[in-house]
Amino acid sequence: MRIIAGKYKGRRLQTPDNYDIRPTTDKVKEAMFSILAPDISESICADVFAGTGNLGLEALSRGAAKCYFFDNSRTSIGIIKRNIDHCKAEGAVVYAGDSIKNLEKIREKVDIFILDPPYEAELYEKAFRKIRQLELLSENGIIVAEHEKRRDFPDEMEGFHKIKDRKYGHIILSLYGHPDKG
Repeated sequence: MRIIAGKYKGRRLQTPDNYDIRPTTDKVKEAMFSILAPDISESICADVFAGTGNLGLEALSRGAAKCYFFDNSRTSIGIIKRNIDHCKAEGAVVYAGDSIKNLEKIREKVDIFILDPPYEAELYEKAFRKIRQLELLSENGIIVAEHEKRRDFPDEMEGFHKIKDRKYGHIILSLYGHPDKG
């Protein structure tokens, strides 16, 4: 796994020895950041359920001002911190523990939320609900949810409106924003 573009381009990232983490493929990551390209510069991002930190580091590499990384696995947190150090990434803030509960630690509006939890887990709705309750999404912010094709995402989720879906094999990226965006 590597950083695809930006100031950390080509940096190889550490991955776990086991398969508890399902990193986003380069194809899906490239597609995601092509969609986000107009919004990434100087943005505030949150990589929720960060795993290796792959997506948040890609955001920082491409010009995000700050990225919050959340994960509940000690192993993942260690990998995220090592990957941040390896890239010498600035603007990274890491929170260990319950990813959804730890969203409460954010004290500013977030422009881009990246949600990529374990596919079997019922964490998407909980994350959307917490983002709504805490009013964390900026006015023109985007929530990107990576999920399997077999899981249908509604046009409205916890008060956020689906902007579009993009399919990449068995993976779908669903983008959401405030109801007046889209």
